[in-house]
Amino acid sequence: QACTFPCQCPSQPLQCPAGTSHVLDACGCCKVCARQLGELCSLHRPCDHHKGLYCDFSKIHRGSGICLAHEGATCDLLGKIYLNGESFQPTCKLQCICLDGAVGCIPLCSDDLRLPSPDCPHPRRVRVHNKCCEEWVCEEGSDNDLGTAMAVFREDPAQKPELNNLQENCLVQTTAWSACSRSCGMGISTRVTNDNPQCRLEKETRLCMVRPCDFPKEKTKKGKKCVRTPRPRQSLHFEFSGCTSTRSYRPRFCGSCSDGRCCTPDLTSTADVEFRCPEGDSFRRKMMFIKVCSCHYDCPRDNDIFLATYHRRMIGDHV
Repeated sequence: QACTFPCQCPSQPLQCPAGTSHVLDACGCCKVCARQLGELCSLHRPCDHHKGLYCDFSKIHRGSGICLAHEGATCDLLGKIYLNGESFQPTCKLQCICLDGAVGCIPLCSDDLRLPSPDCPHPRRVRVHNKCCEEWVCEEGSDNDLGTAMAVFREDPAQKPELNNLQENCLVQTTAWSACSRSCGMGISTRVTNDNPQCRLEKETRLCMVRPCDFPKEKTKKGKKCVRTPRPRQSLHFEFSGCTSTRSYRPRFCGSCSDGRCCTPDLTSTADVEFRCPEGDSFRRKMMFIKVCSCHYDCPRDNDIFLATYHRRMIGDHV
């Protein structure tokens, strides 16, 4: 189809399957659901370039092609081999993709937590027949159950919490941020908080980078065995999911030790970072900024949420 200007895009918001990118069509007008590995494609139905896919027109005629992946390493997960760029579901709760030897997954089920509250004093998560994800149910409880619910609210004899006044009476509870999911490169850190209008425990995430994977090793001073918080000599732009931060930063990173100790963040702050994508979209994400690192022998295990590309695993070598 020929492009028509001005652009006319559907008024309804675009609904794409989990893990599928929103990309511009050939006219540069409207966002469409990107075609996946092995699916038919065309100029108006582009392949998911975020996953290294391209439209190969050599095998199918009449203006259509098939989405193929650029050459890259395959992935081995639980003894099964997946091609570069291939999406798959190892369980009904996870949607995963193989990217040049690294496996990344996103949850398909909500993992939100819930505190007892006056409107739901006894919340319970139950498995629903013919459904993969568990759901919350609120059971009718006794007066004693209501006492449990009230324990997460401030005690105010003059005014009892009402359903429409939850936030004012909510006793805010927030956990510390978890360690970064990757020892180098961009990772994710999480915490749980009920600082919201519903006073419900919810998981928050922030991006984090302990150090770049190609960060040069700093020379230690005489008598010292660790470089705790080196800074890059030049400011840099963060990259996340193919998008780049709109401004440059000169953040602190955690260095390295020559005596076998690990260097990890000890004091951090969180700030919003704006990213802009090649398609012109922009979004904001919370991100960790390191203030102080500490050196210790309590070294974390390899807990990358993405199997690191610099650390190939042998068949059967799974945690």
